[in-house]
Amino acid sequence: MDIIITSNTGKPIYEQIASQIKAMIMSGQLETGAPLPSMRALAKSIHVSVITVQTAYENLQRDGFIETTVGRGSFVSARNKDFVQEEQQRQAEEYLQKAAEIGRTYHIAIDKLVEILKLFYEGDD
Repeated sequence: MDIIITSNTGKPIYEQIASQIKAMIMSGQLETGAPLPSMRALAKSIHVSVITVQTAYENLQRDGFIETTVGRGSFVSARNKDFVQEEQQRQAEEYLQKAAEIGRTYHIAIDKLVEILKLFYEGDD
């Protein structure tokens, strides 16, 4: 599992770990039932404390992305399509909120923003 930790993002390490694992699950790179490395093994491979990885795994479990069983380890949870779609929509909303803020700040007409979004959405085929 390739997790890349960056010290200059301002984002806590446990959040970086959780968001990268979440992205792997959302993209299908990690499928339902796939085992995750043990907390100790992952911590050793990316050179962070076990507590940091534990926090990331706890957040992933809280959000429904993984299931952890004592003695067996952590696995990608059986997620339903609605949950995945909801998470993807939430990510899109974050970007759209930023676009709206930029539009308001620089007085870009809403019609122009919608037109740009349609161009990106439909592609330039």
